Amino acid sequence: MISLRSALEQYLSIRQGLGYKYLHQARRLADFVAFMEDNQEETITAKLAVSWATLPPGRHASWALRLTDVRGFARHVTSINPQTEVPPVGILPPLKRAKPYVYNDAQINALLSAALDLPPANGLRRWTYHYLLGLIAVTGIRLSEGIGLQRSDVDLDVGVLTVRQSKFGKSRLIPLHPTTCVALRSYVARCDAHLRAHGGGGTYFFVAERGGRLLHQYVHRVFWRLSREIGLRRADEHMHYLTY
Repeated sequence: MISLRSALEQYLSIRQGLGYKYLHQARRLADFVAFMEDNQEETITAKLAVSWATLPPGRHASWALRLTDVRGFARHVTSINPQTEVPPVGILPPLKRAKPYVYNDAQINALLSAALDLPPANGLRRWTYHYLLGLIAVTGIRLSEGIGLQRSDVDLDVGVLTVRQSKFGKSRLIPLHPTTCVALRSYVARCDAHLRAHGGGGTYFFVAERGGRLLHQYVHRVFWRLSREIGLRRADEHMHYLTY
């Protein structure tokens, strides 16, 4: 019988081979295997799984998630060790997610207008945020996907956006409305003119003043600031809730 650590390597290889990134789960399961090794246990039982899942004191919200990770791993291990117990569903309270705050049309329009007031007056920044937030609103892409777009990913002649390495590590195509293409052409023209006048350049579609890539944490900071300026006290951290 192979060790749990070897079984985990096999399990992760299978999951990632199916397209799942499985990074957080891999870390949690490695911690679970270390827990089993520390307790000199070779067979997964429901009791041991629950004991490990409930280790973080005062973090009840993560317990069910941790147990779910072990449940999937245990199902895999049953083919190696038939004595393995798969923890049943429902023995720990599920994670309760807060209802996302979805922005309405008026709020989105106010946010886009506020972006145009960003300094400097003759800079590219205001236009970058205006069009980036607008694209997120009409397509539902995530912030990381928006700032990661390359020029070659945005085909304004065909009207198609290619989002690469999205969820589950796969790419997807998003059709663009003709009015969106017109708006993005306007941004490209402004961007090119600005970079010609001030120097700089790059391959990203949405860029900073010198053509470099936008920083995720900085964009969030600007988004939070704009949300506060227009009177939104619940600036949601997930900007794709701007959608529609």
